[in-house]
Amino acid sequence: MKTTRIFTYGTLMTGQPNHRLLARAKRIGTARTQPVFDLVDLGPFPGMVTGGSTAIAGEVYTVDRETLAALDRLEGHPRFYQRRTIRLANGQWIATYIYPQRPPGCPLVPGGDWRNAKGV
Repeated sequence: MKTTRIFTYGTLMTGQPNHRLLARAKRIGTARTQPVFDLVDLGPFPGMVTGGSTAIAGEVYTVDRETLAALDRLEGHPRFYQRRTIRLANGQWIATYIYPQRPPGCPLVPGGDWRNAKGV
């Protein structure tokens, strides 16, 4: 069975509304990206954008093909978010969902941590 390691940083994390999609996934632990992104607040969910200077906080999971397909549907890959491979702070390469461009007027999430920004 083919699996993919995925970095989540918003509504897919533990305690967040879309975490149920990871019910069959194996949680590896917490992680941070390299400080080359920013996290923008899009209202009910965040978007990680390239070209920033923030290390984004999140969680790492191993998912099977079916779960990855469900995540792709949720994230609207490749039209809304784009699944791409990024490098974490520990040097590991991993898949995640990138928001394609910084929307004008959207505030940044302080410290790159969605849970802290939303009080979870």
